[in-house]
Amino acid sequence: MSQTTPSIGDMLAATVPMARTLNLVFDETTAERAVVRLPDQPDYHNHVGGPHAGAMFTLAESASGAIVLAAFGDQLSRAVPLAVRAEIGYRKLAMGEVTATAELGRPAAEVVAELDAGERPEFPVNVAITRADGAVTGEMTVVWTLRPNS
Repeated sequence: MSQTTPSIGDMLAATVPMARTLNLVFDETTAERAVVRLPDQPDYHNHVGGPHAGAMFTLAESASGAIVLAAFGDQLSRAVPLAVRAEIGYRKLAMGEVTATAELGRPAAEVVAELDAGERPEFPVNVAITRADGAVTGEMTVVWTLRPNS
């Protein structure tokens, strides 16, 4: 009998209430890239009819978390990933469905080597938020750490 391992997106949707609340769709979650969509939902619109800034922040932060789990999931027995800080810039008006694409800002092997050396590594995850026409509406950097278990 074979078992199917749930995807990272499925696990995040099951364990992170905000991801469920916003109905985020995890299209791709690999150690190289995470792609997450925020469907166009009137309940989460702002005063100009596009996605609310808070919803876009959550979308981008969720994409960053997905790539962190994909890249460092094999380290969870000895360290917990935590977001340290985040900065977002809203560049253009976002309308309709938006997509966040996250990429690690440092090689995963470097981060793991620091963890192996007994350090608490920090690393950036860079996220681009785009509209359906491909225009970048926002950019976010989330700095994560792998906090060693006590």
